[in-house]
Amino acid sequence: MAAEDPSQALPVIFGKSSSSEFMQDAYTPIIYHNKSPEFYEEIKMKIPANLTDNHHLLFTFYHISCQTKLNTPLESPVGYTWIPLMQHGRLRTGSFSLPVSVEKPPPSYSVLTPDVQLPGMKWVDNHKAVFNVEVTAASSVHTQDPHLDKFFTLVYVLEEYSFPFRLKDVIITEANMEGELKASMSALRGALLDTCVRFLHQLLNKLIQLIVYPPVIAGQIVNLGRASFEAMSLLINQIHKNLEGNQDQHGRNNLLSSYIHYCFRLPTAEPPVPPTAGKQSYDIPMQYATLSRVTARPSSLHLARSKSISNSNPDLASTPVSPDEEVQRIIGSKGIDRSHSWVNSAYAPGGSRSVLRRNPNSSCELKQASDRSCNRMSAFLDSVALFSVPPRQITKKLLHEELSLQWVVSTSTVREAVLQQAWFFFQLMTKSMSHHLFLTSKLDVARRQRFPDRFVDDVAALVCAISADIANRYHKDVELVERLNSSLAFFLNDLLSLMDRGFVFNLIRSYYKQIANKLHTAQNPSSLIALRVDFTRIVCSHEHYVILNLPCSTLSPPASPSPSTSSTTSQSSAFSSMVQDQGVATMFELSVPFRQQHFLSGLMLTELSLILDPEGEGVFFLHKKAISAVHSLLCSHDADPRYTDPQVRAHIAQLYLPLVPIVMETFHQLHDFSDSSPARGRHSTAHADDTDPDSGSTISQSVAMAIAGSPLPHVKANPFALPTAAGRQSSSLSAECSRTLLVSFLWVLKNADAALLERWVSDLSVLQINRLLDLLHLCVSCFEYKGKKALERINSLTFKKSQDMKARLEEAILGTIGARQEMVRRCRERSPYGSQENVRWRKNVTHWRQNTDRVDKTKAEMEQESVVDGNLATEASLVVLDTLEIVVKTVVASELKESVLGGVLRVLLHSMAGNQSALFLQHCFTTQRALVFKFPEMLFEEDTELCADLCLRLLRHCGSSVGSVRSHASASLYLLMRQNFEIGNNFARVKMQVTMSLSSLVGTSQNFNEDHLRHSLKTILTYAEEDLELRDTPFPEQVQDLVFNLHMILTDTVKMKEHQQDPEMLIDLMYRIAKGYQNSPDLRLTWLQNMAGKHSERGNHAEAAHCLVHSAALVAEYLNMLEDCRYLPIGCVTFQNISSNVLEESAVSDDVLSPEEEGICAGKYFSESGLVGLLEQAAASFNMAAMYEAINEVYKILLPIHEANRDFKKLATVHGKLQDAFNKVYNQSSGWERMFGTYFRVGFYGCRFGDLDEQEFVYKEPSITKLAEISYRLEEFYAERYGDDVVEIIKDSNPVDKNKLDPNKAYLQITYVEPFFDTYELKERITYFDKNYNLRTFMYCTPFTLDGRAHGDLNEQYKRKSILTTSHAFPYIKTRINVIHKEEIILVPMEVAIEDMQKKTQELAFATNQDPADAKMLQMVLQGSVGTTVNQGPLEVAQVFLSDIPDDPKLFRHHNKLRLCFKDFTKRCEDALRKNKSLIGSDQKEYHREMERNYNKLKEALGPLINRKIPQLYRSLPAQTTQAQRNSYSRSSLRRVDC
Repeated sequence: MAAEDPSQALPVIFGKSSSSEFMQDAYTPIIYHNKSPEFYEEIKMKIPANLTDNHHLLFTFYHISCQTKLNTPLESPVGYTWIPLMQHGRLRTGSFSLPVSVEKPPPSYSVLTPDVQLPGMKWVDNHKAVFNVEVTAASSVHTQDPHLDKFFTLVYVLEEYSFPFRLKDVIITEANMEGELKASMSALRGALLDTCVRFLHQLLNKLIQLIVYPPVIAGQIVNLGRASFEAMSLLINQIHKNLEGNQDQHGRNNLLSSYIHYCFRLPTAEPPVPPTAGKQSYDIPMQYATLSRVTARPSSLHLARSKSISNSNPDLASTPVSPDEEVQRIIGSKGIDRSHSWVNSAYAPGGSRSVLRRNPNSSCELKQASDRSCNRMSAFLDSVALFSVPPRQITKKLLHEELSLQWVVSTSTVREAVLQQAWFFFQLMTKSMSHHLFLTSKLDVARRQRFPDRFVDDVAALVCAISADIANRYHKDVELVERLNSSLAFFLNDLLSLMDRGFVFNLIRSYYKQIANKLHTAQNPSSLIALRVDFTRIVCSHEHYVILNLPCSTLSPPASPSPSTSSTTSQSSAFSSMVQDQGVATMFELSVPFRQQHFLSGLMLTELSLILDPEGEGVFFLHKKAISAVHSLLCSHDADPRYTDPQVRAHIAQLYLPLVPIVMETFHQLHDFSDSSPARGRHSTAHADDTDPDSGSTISQSVAMAIAGSPLPHVKANPFALPTAAGRQSSSLSAECSRTLLVSFLWVLKNADAALLERWVSDLSVLQINRLLDLLHLCVSCFEYKGKKALERINSLTFKKSQDMKARLEEAILGTIGARQEMVRRCRERSPYGSQENVRWRKNVTHWRQNTDRVDKTKAEMEQESVVDGNLATEASLVVLDTLEIVVKTVVASELKESVLGGVLRVLLHSMAGNQSALFLQHCFTTQRALVFKFPEMLFEEDTELCADLCLRLLRHCGSSVGSVRSHASASLYLLMRQNFEIGNNFARVKMQVTMSLSSLVGTSQNFNEDHLRHSLKTILTYAEEDLELRDTPFPEQVQDLVFNLHMILTDTVKMKEHQQDPEMLIDLMYRIAKGYQNSPDLRLTWLQNMAGKHSERGNHAEAAHCLVHSAALVAEYLNMLEDCRYLPIGCVTFQNISSNVLEESAVSDDVLSPEEEGICAGKYFSESGLVGLLEQAAASFNMAAMYEAINEVYKILLPIHEANRDFKKLATVHGKLQDAFNKVYNQSSGWERMFGTYFRVGFYGCRFGDLDEQEFVYKEPSITKLAEISYRLEEFYAERYGDDVVEIIKDSNPVDKNKLDPNKAYLQITYVEPFFDTYELKERITYFDKNYNLRTFMYCTPFTLDGRAHGDLNEQYKRKSILTTSHAFPYIKTRINVIHKEEIILVPMEVAIEDMQKKTQELAFATNQDPADAKMLQMVLQGSVGTTVNQGPLEVAQVFLSDIPDDPKLFRHHNKLRLCFKDFTKRCEDALRKNKSLIGSDQKEYHREMERNYNKLKEALGPLINRKIPQLYRSLPAQTTQAQRNSYSRSSLRRVDC
C-alpha cells in the first residue's frame, strides 16, 4: 500500500493464472481448525522504484465460518499487522516476527513498525510476536547491504549538501561528515561480495567522483583521494580473487574490464557549490588539490627529469588515419581491448582469428561512439557536447594524476592489492589521460607539454618502483609478477600514444636497467629473461611500431633529442627519404648507432641474439618466446595495408637486417630438416666455434647498455647478457622454433633492398658466405612441400602439444611456474564455466573432448593447409634463388669465386632435389644453365660430386609428369653434355655420371615414370641431331650411344617393376645388375647403395650394413690401385674379419678398368672421405641391427685413417661409440636379448616358377618368425601371382620326387633350419653373436621309420639330418642365398635315443646351474625326468636299449655311450633334487618328497641296466684290430652325400 487508505492499495501483486496479471491483494489457503496455522503461500510483488516511508505491506487475518448463519458474514477480520518497506532509506527485508493487532491500525501507522505499542490498541497475546514472515527482494536499485547503503547515503548527502541528516541513530553534520565518510569507505571491505558485484559500476563511479571532485565541507576542501584509492584497490582485489573463474585469457576479470571498456568516464557533472556561513567565494582557478608535494611525497620521488631519447613524434599518421585517432579510440575503449591485441598469438596476422587492431576506413568520432552506446546505462558519453566543460568554480583533481600519486605513496596492504590488479589501475589511468586530453583540447599540443612535470615524475617513479618489484619478487610470486610485467608493458604501450615518446623510451630503459642489475645475481635468470621478452613483445606490438623505430633515419645519432613534431604529418612522408651512404656492415649488426636509432627493434633483436647465444642459458621456452615475438612482428607488417609498397617494405626490412647475421651465428643450433642428414659443414671448413675477424655480428658489452643515451663505460655490466654455463654444449632449437626463425630470416632477405644485400655480401669473408649458403641449404629442406598425405599423417596439434609440454616441463624444473598457477592456467584454457563448475562430468568440455575436436580437420581445412604449404615452399625457394643470384653477382668479380660457387651450386641442386612447383623449377633451371655456362670448370675440372648430383637431378626431372619441367630438364641436360664436349671434345664424365644417375634413380625412386624419361631422352637426341654447329663432330654419335645405353638400363628396370612386390626377387635382380657391373666400379657402387637403401626401407639393417661394407671394400680396392697409403686398407682383404663375402669385390680380373681412365672412379665416394663416410654408415647400420661386435671390426679400419689425419674430435666420437657398443655387448652377454634372425629352407618346384624351378634357398627372416608366418606370406604372394588353385605347400620335409608332382602346379616346401657347426667350429664360436654371424651351414632333422611312417616305437625311430651349405655366408647383401651343397646323415634308433638323453641331461644341468635360480623351471624339468607318468621317459628308453646286449657288434659302442649317458643323467637328477630342496618352501615339501621317491624308484630300476658292461669292449685286442675297429666306428651312422 502507498498509504493507509484502502483506495491507495497498489496493483503490484502478481496474479494467478485464473486472475488478472496484477492484483491489489492476495489470499492464502484456509487452515481448518488449526490454532497455529502455517501459511505456506509465496506471494510475488513488483514494488515501485520510488518507495517512500508510507509504502508498507498490510496483513489481515480472517476467520472463516464453515456453517452459514443468517446475518453472519462468512469471513470476519480478527487481526492486523504490517511491515513498512522503507526505513532510514533502506529496503526492509529478511525474517520478521510481528505482533498482531485485534483492531484496525490507527491513522499514520505506516511510518511506524508494529513493534511500537501504540496507546489504545489491543494486541493478541499482549503484544507478543505471533506472526512470522520472511521478505526477500531481488532489486537492482536497493543494495540491501548496510555498508553500501551507508556509503551511498553519505555520498548523496554530500551531493545534495543536506545537513544535518539523520542516518539511523546518528545525526550527520558538517563536523562529523568527513569521519563518517572515511569510515564508511573503509567498511566497504565488509560488504557482501554479490552486492558489490551488482552495484560495482555505481560504486566505482562514486569513488572516482570523490577523487576527482574533493568535497567542500564547511568551507574546507576535504581530501578523500587516499581513502577512495584504498577502498577502490581493496574492493577491486577482493572481486578479482573471488571471481577467479570469470577471467579472460590475459587474467583480467571480465566485470572489471567491462567497466573500463564501457562505463568509465571522467565525471563532468559538477556537485553544487555548498553554502557557507560567511558566503565565502571559491572563485579560484582550476588547481591540483593533491597531497602536499613537500609533506606527502617521499623523498625518493624528487626526480630530475632525464633527457628523452628522442622527443620527435614518430607516430606520423598514415594516409587513412586521422590525427591522433588512436587517442580517440582509447577514449572509446577500443584501444584498451586486449582481446584484439597481437600479443595473443591467435589474433596475430595469419592466425586463426586474425584481426587488425585498427580499421583504417573507419572514423572513431566520439559522436558515433556515443550513438552506438546510447541505449546502455553504462555509456560514458551522450554526445560530444558533454565534453565541452564550462569554466568551473570548484577545485578539481585529475584522476590519472591522483592515481599515480596515491599508487606511489601507498604502502603495505593497499600497495599489495594495487599490484595484484595493476592492469585495472593502469588502464584507468590511460583512459583518464586520453579523456583529459580531449576535454582540454590538448590533442594538438606538443607531447612534452600535454602533462605537467609533477605527473611525469610520478609516472617515472611508479614505473621504476614496479620494475623493482618485478626484479625482486620474480621467484616468490611468479603469477603476480607475470601479470604485473604484462600490465606494465601494456601501460607503456598505451603511453606511446599519449605522452612524449622519448620519455616513454626512458621508462623502458629504466625497466631494462632494473632487470639487468638483478640478472647477474639471480638464481634463476631464465624466468627473468622470459619476463623481459614478454615485456618487449608487448611494447613492440604498438600499431606505430615501425615509425617509432625511425626506419629512414641515418645511423648517426643526433647530438641532442629533437623536439616533437606534429602527429598530423603524413605517414607516407616517413618513407620518402633515401638511405644515405653509410657503412653497410653497421646496418647489419647490433651496433650502438643501430640501437639508438632503431630503439624498439634493437631491443627485440638483442633479446633474440642473446637468448640464441650458445654460451647462454637459452632454454627451450626462451627460444620459443623470443623467436615467436620477432615472427609476430613480421606477420603484422605483412598484414598491415599501410606497408604494401615494396619501397616501404625495404625500409622496414632495414629494421631487421641484424637478424641475418644472428641466424647465421645460430646455424649450428638449428634443427636439421634434411631426411638424408647430409653433413652441414661440407660447404664451410670451420666448425661452430670458429670465429672470423671480419664478422660484423659480434655484440660488445658497452653496446648493450647504450639504449638511448651515450654509450656507457666498458666496465659496466651488460644489461642483456645471459649468464654463461661453463662447459655447456650448444643447445639445439626445436623444429618448430627453427622453422619460425628461418621464416623470419627469409622475410628479411625477401624484402631487403637488393643493392644493400649485394654490398653486404661483398664485405663478407669466405667462411661467412659459406655459412650463409649452408643456411639457405637448410631453408630449402625446412620448407620443402611434403604433400597432402604427409599433412594428414602429421598431427600438428600433437606436435605443438609435445613442444608445449617440453616448455612447461622446463618451466616446472626451473621453478618459473607454480602448481597453483598451472591449475589456474588449465582452468582458463579448459573451463568456460569458471573454477566453480565441475567439468568432470560435462563431456562437451572435458579435456579429451577438446583435443579430439581440435585434431579432426575437415577436408576443406586440409586442402587449404596443403595450398598454403605449397605456396610457402615456392616462396621460400624463390627467395633462396634470388639470394643465390645476389651471391653469385657479388663474388663473380672477386677472388672468392672458386671457393663459393661450388656451395651455390650445391644449394641449387638441393632445391632441385625436393618437391618443387613448376614455377620455381623453371626459374631454377634457368639459373642453373646460366651458372654452368659461365663457370663450366666448376663441374668438369674440379668437383666430381657436383656433376654427379646435377646429372641425377636433371634425369629425375626428365621423368617428371609436368611437360614444362621435362622440357627445361631436357634442355639443361643436353647443354650440360654440349658444354662438356666443347671443353674436351669428349663428354666421358657426363656420360658416366648420367649412366650412374639413371641406375641410382631406377633403384631408389618409387614413382619413377619410364615413358616420360624415354620421351625426354628422345628430345635430347633430337637436340643433338639438329645442332648445326656440332653436326660434323662425333658429338651426335656419342649422344646416340649414351641414349641407347640409357634405354637398355630402362629395359632392365621393367623386370624390377614386375617384381616390385616381391622383395626377395627384387633384391636378386638388383644383385644381378650389380654383378653385371663388376668391371664398372662406379655403377656397381651405385647399385650396392641402391640395395642398401632397399634393405633399410624394409628394416634389414644387417644386410644394409653389408651392402655398405661391400661398397667400402670396392672403394678401398680402387684407392689402393691409385695410391699406396699405409693408413688406408690395402683392399677388400682388410674387410675379411667383417665378412668372408667381401672377397668377391677383388679387382683381379683381366678386364678390370684402370682407375686413372677418364670417367672411371669419378664418383664422390672414390676418395678417402668417401671411404670414411661409407664405413661410418656401415657402423650405424650395424648398430641398428644390434651387431655391436661388427662395429668394432669396422672401426678397426676407420681408426688408422683418423689417427693419420690427427682428427682427434672424430677419434673421440669413434671411441665413444665403441664404448657404447661394448657396454651393450656386456649388458646383453647372454645374447637372448638380441634376436638376429630365423632361417628357413624354401624349395621351389614346378615349371610355373621359371628360373626358380628346383632351386633351394635359405631365407633369413626377422627374429621370432614362425613357420606358419613365412608359409602364409609366400603362399599368399604366389597364389596372388599364379592363382589360388595353382600354388600348394608341401607339408613335410622329406625329399621331393618331382615325377609325382602335378606339372601344372607350383609347389613350395618350407622347412625351419638351424645353424650347424662342427665340433672344431664350436671351439671358436663361443658367444651368441659368434653362433649367429658368418653362417653358411644349416641343418634340419626329419624323423622317419623304415616302413615309411614318420613316427614309430623307440626301437623303430630313425632320424635324417640334412645339412645345407649356402653359396655365401649370412648375413649377406641379400636375404636369401642359394643352397649349393646338401648332405644327409641317418641316425639309427639307438643314436636317436643317445641324442634325446643328452638333450635331457643338458636341460637338467642348465636348470640346476641357472643364476639366478628359477625354481619353477627346475621343477618342470625334474618332473619331466623322474615323473612316473612320463611316456617314453628315461626308464622306457633304458629298458628298450639297455636290457639286452645288441647282437650287432657295430652297436656296442652306442650301447656303452647310452649307458654312460644314463649314469650322467642320474647324477644330474640328484644334483637337481638337491638344488630344489634348497629353493622350496614349507608348502612344497611333500611335493619334493614325492619327486625324491620317484627318483629312488628310477635309480633302482636303472641300476642293473646301467651297470651292465659289454665284455667284448674290455677284452685285450691286438693293436691293429683295435685301430681298425676304431676307424670303422668313428662314424657308425650311415652317410649319403649329394652334391
